[in-house]
Amino acid sequence: MRQRTIVCPLIQNNGEYLLVRMPTDRGVFPGQWALSGGGLEAGETIEEGLRREIREELGERLVIDKVEPWTFRDDVRTKTYPDGTTEQIYMIYLIFDCEASNRDVVINDEFDSFAWVKPADFAAFELNAATRITLKLRGLLT
Repeated sequence: MRQRTIVCPLIQNNGEYLLVRMPTDRGVFPGQWALSGGGLEAGETIEEGLRREIREELGERLVIDKVEPWTFRDDVRTKTYPDGTTEQIYMIYLIFDCEASNRDVVINDEFDSFAWVKPADFAAFELNAATRITLKLRGLLT
């Protein structure tokens, strides 16, 4: 089983948190809402990887002013690729509290939608299991 270290930003702006929705045909959580983030690449620091993932997935215009390590955890997940193949991956999640000074998000093709959401409204979204655990640990979801 392959191992991946995943950097995951919990991005907040004015009391709302950024969620992204995975396409229905691929990813670890097809069709569900999640936090953005992805795997570290060889040779990059944790913060470099986090900022690269934010730029790649959410665009160059989103300004992240604050990055603070918050927690970590691990899990085994099955990833579905665009060609329909699957793979089990042991994932180590490094989760960061991030504060954005704007909401200028331009998602890439890893997602099909995004939303800034108040914690009281999380229940209205089909959150994936990993995001649900993270938001509960942070006290943002009951």
